[in-house]
Amino acid sequence: MSYRAHMAVIDTAAAGTLAAEWIAAWNSHDLERILAHYVEDFEMRSPLIVQRGFAETGVLRGKGQVRPYWAAGLAATPPLRFELLGAYGGVNQVVIHYRSVGRRYVTEVLELDDERRILRGSACHGAPV
Repeated sequence: MSYRAHMAVIDTAAAGTLAAEWIAAWNSHDLERILAHYVEDFEMRSPLIVQRGFAETGVLRGKGQVRPYWAAGLAATPPLRFELLGAYGGVNQVVIHYRSVGRRYVTEVLELDDERRILRGSACHGAPV
């Protein structure tokens, strides 16, 4: 995992900008555009990783492991489409709240490096709306 030289508070405006870019990347269905937000050795955590049979732990590490998982999600029917509901800043973190496929609420906690690239993503899924 990349070393974090110092901590920075992410304000609401910066969180909103990152969230809008992140949502636009996902809605473009361009996997490389999505992965460009992440460091090479990032970690992704999600209950869907377990449900879809990619790892019993629910954790994937690095673009090499995450690429096939996300490629499968992008190929799913109905087509993936995210709707941004909110973005919240923290200390080297942004939380993105959105609606996903099936109108399901999701929050993603994204831990950032000093260049605001994602070191770790953790998805939490709610019930369909």
